[in-house]
Amino acid sequence: MTRFTGSDDRSIAELLETAAERALDDADVEPDAVDSVHVGNMAAEAFNNTSGLANALTASLGLSRASARRIENTSATGASAVLDAVDTVRAGRAEVALAVGGEKMSVAETSVATEIISRITHSQEYDQGITLPSFAGLAAARYLESYDATRRDLARVAVKNHANARRNPYAQFESDVTVADVLDSPKVATPLRLYDCCPTTDGAAAVVVTAADADVSVTACESAVGVHAVADRADPLRIESAAAAGRAAYDAAGTDPDEIDVACIHDAFTILEWLEMEELGLAERGEAWRLTREGRTEIDGDGDLTVNPGGGLKARGHPLGATGISQLVELVWQLRGDVPSDRAVDSPRYGLAINVAGFGNNSVCTIVEASG
Repeated sequence: MTRFTGSDDRSIAELLETAAERALDDADVEPDAVDSVHVGNMAAEAFNNTSGLANALTASLGLSRASARRIENTSATGASAVLDAVDTVRAGRAEVALAVGGEKMSVAETSVATEIISRITHSQEYDQGITLPSFAGLAAARYLESYDATRRDLARVAVKNHANARRNPYAQFESDVTVADVLDSPKVATPLRLYDCCPTTDGAAAVVVTAADADVSVTACESAVGVHAVADRADPLRIESAAAAGRAAYDAAGTDPDEIDVACIHDAFTILEWLEMEELGLAERGEAWRLTREGRTEIDGDGDLTVNPGGGLKARGHPLGATGISQLVELVWQLRGDVPSDRAVDSPRYGLAINVAGFGNNSVCTIVEASG
């Protein structure tokens, strides 16, 4: 992957090319061995006034015989590109597939970026001026009212993920934050504040998916949809797409939540780390906050599960088309032992990633296993 930053001088095409070249080099795969290319990008037309990214990438990489296409699934675009690559290999249509995703968001003014991202919501909700931070704020308020969690507990999610990002040279944020920093940051959608929210980011990430044996195997990659309009959901604290994708992934992998050693959770807002952990069975309903309070989701925590060791969306960054792939890059690094000891999970076997579209109307869950 590339370094995730608030502003990268390279174009979106150059970011994709850099990540792709690094993935091919890491896998020791020559470009002419690639059979299919799956490019994840949500909004190059809106952010960068460009299109045709898949064709441009194959040309820049010198791929002469590969099929190529672009995948879009709002903020779950990255994992959706990987899912397409995995399905292509499993179907026998490719021996080697390259999934690469990226976004260059810094070129847009904040108001323009907000407008682009707001279009993810249901059209009636958009017409009423409701945004993704609004949904997150409402969910956070309901969660804190429903359980024994405190506002300080929620702030600890950001503290943990910033600490992890500081040790990740690819992450956007390089500094720690304290609980006081989070609680004193500007209000965004009460009770959420600025440091509860992910940033806008430039960056790209890529993985090579092959039918051959590898150090890390994909044991499951499953997607599911949920109720699109948040107002139509029976329970605002439920993300049904994440639960359904998780169940399908556990079934396909022949594993269960207790076997997951490290998880990359789609924490676009701090509250989502808790909600998605609970939907995936990584914590009991209404109990994820307790794992955070007790430090059991930290890299060197007392529990058996490390959550977002790379910093998560919150602190690693959230370039929409790259996020789901960067989660898998982090898991591969962890399972192969390719990270420094100060942020390495102890001998992980199974890793899980959940990449969520919008506020949960679509999710992709992937489980990977260390080979050998």
